[in-house]
Parts: sequence; C-alpha cells; structure tokens
Amino acid sequence: MLFLRRRTKQHRGRRTLPPWRYRVAGLAAAALAVSLVQATTGNAAAAEAAADVVRVAEFLAECPYTHRAPDDPIVLPNLPGASHMHSFFGNDSTDAHSDLASLEKAGTSCAPRTDLSSYWVPTLYDGTKEVEPTGTTFYYLGEGVRDDVIRTIKPFPRGLRIVAGNAKATGPDDNTISRWSCLHHGEVNPSHDFVNCPAGSMMESYLDFPQCWNGRDLDSADHKSHMAYPVGGACPSTHPVPVPKLRQVLRYPVNGDPARFRLASGRGYTMHGDFFNVWPEAEMAQRVRDCINAIIKCGADGRP
Repeated sequence: MLFLRRRTKQHRGRRTLPPWRYRVAGLAAAALAVSLVQATTGNAAAAEAAADVVRVAEFLAECPYTHRAPDDPIVLPNLPGASHMHSFFGNDSTDAHSDLASLEKAGTSCAPRTDLSSYWVPTLYDGTKEVEPTGTTFYYLGEGVRDDVIRTIKPFPRGLRIVAGNAKATGPDDNTISRWSCLHHGEVNPSHDFVNCPAGSMMESYLDFPQCWNGRDLDSADHKSHMAYPVGGACPSTHPVPVPKLRQVLRYPVNGDPARFRLASGRGYTMHGDFFNVWPEAEMAQRVRDCINAIIKCGADGRP
C-alpha cells in the first residue's frame, strides 16, 4: 500500500496532459504565429501604399485635339466664322452655337470620358501649315494658394466659362501669363514668346487659369472679371471662392527658328485659352475632395 501511494504522488506531481490538449495548444500557437505574420505584412503593405502617395494636390484630363474652326462660343457666341482660327480639344461638338445643353449631349476625346468640357486655343502655324499639339494635358491643381486654402477649394460650378491669357497682347510683358519652353531642354529659358528648341525636341505651351471665383457668375462681360488670381497665397475678398487652378500644357511637334511660327491671334505672347466646364458635378466633386482637398496626386481616373 505504501508503494502504491508513492507512485500515485509521483504521477500527480508530473500532471501529464492528455494528447488532445497538446494538439489544441499547438494549433493555438500556430494561429498566433499566422496572425503576427499577417499583421506584419498588413502593416508593411499599408506603409508601402502610404509611401506611394504623392503629396501634390492634382488630378488631370488628357484631351486630344478634335477639330478646328473660326468660332468662339464664349467671346463670340452664335457668330460662326467671326473669330480667328481655334483648335479645339475635349468636347467634339464645340462651335459658335455651343452652350451647356448642347455640350452635355456630345462626345469627347478626353480621358476620362466623363469630362465633356471644351478647351480651345488659337491655332499654331509653321509658315502656312497648321500644327496641332500631340500632347494635350489639362491639370487641375491646388497649387498657388496656401495648404489651408487648398483644403477649402470648391469644385468648378457646372457651366463656368473662363478665358486666360491676352489675345490682344502687343508685347511679351503686356498682361500675358502664357509661357513657352522646350520639352526636356531646361537649358532653354522659358519665354512669353516662342523659343528656339533643339532638333528632336518639341515646343511646349503652358497657361495657368485663374483660381478664385466671385461665387455668383458663370461668365462676365469681358469673360474675365468673374475670376481672379490669388494674392499672397489666398483669394481676394472680391473673389472669395477658391476653385482648382486649371493648367493647360500643350506640346507641339515643332522646333528650330521661332521666326517661322505664329498663332492665329499673332505672336507667341498672344497665346490664350478658353475653358467651358462640362464635368458632371459628382465626378468633379469627388476629384476635388479626394485629390485636391486631400493634397494627393491623382491620375485621369481620379485615384492616387
């Protein structure tokens, strides 16, 4: 009896677990290891995604050339043939009679296809030959105002019309904001007039539209007074509503002696651009919220 009691005490001291408990403990340990790996992988993926986000307030539309016409539905509405020659991009129906209703029913060359807006500029000539840009990007930006103002930028109202630049400029410093440069050739200084680009390069046109709206009018008598440029990183009290800055970037397949070039409106410093906003309200609002207000660089699809 004494021998049996000692064996019983030794057995109780070891507390041997049944086999099924070892299996449960092993499965729990494996599950914990998997969860730790998943958490680590998830955190790494999130960090990588965050690192890929470019902190620039921007979305864009790529809108190739569609047609030419001596029309201008903003400055000379319902007067076909009354304007100098314009090259049109985006909406494929634009003519002298265009209005919001007609443009909304038409097609577009833009990517994204939801952008039915119309964009146009005076046609460029190399001697007597018309030259159309092969790169046609329209950037919607938050730059030009402080970050706290960027976060309050509002979408363009549907039907807003804006004209930028000075078609009647008589010199490079005559109230013009357009500029010309050479693609991939920063050694050539930008200019308000045409520049001499090296062989194999392309001549670029940059034009920034005003980004402060008076909050009331979709157009004005001079087609400019309802809009203004920022002052000191904010919109002036006369035009208190910040909207995206539209930057028009056109790349023309020409180079060499700029004496050969002219615009339908005159010298290079007469470059100007017209914009008729026909973005669907929801599409524009989503891009302004997710790209510009959030200060994130987005592509044509409105995503980072």
